[in-house]
Amino acid sequence: MAIVKKRMILIIPEEMLLEPVLYTINQQYDLKISIYNSDLIGNEGIMKLELEGEEKQIEEGLAWAMTRGIRVETAG
Repeated sequence: MAIVKKRMILIIPEEMLLEPVLYTINQQYDLKISIYNSDLIGNEGIMKLELEGEEKQIEEGLAWAMTRGIRVETAG
């Protein structure tokens, strides 16, 4: 399969801030992750990042994040 890159924004709720979210996505879904920006706003963490890997793996990794309460948006 072809390797693709997707720029995304992850909005992480307060209860997930200490969880190894990016490590899990990297290890379980075999994705490369480049972080472009991260910040704490209120009680949420906001990360702008690029995921690189197979389309299916990216979709599965983002779906896992959403099941954990993380909001996922496409970065423009």
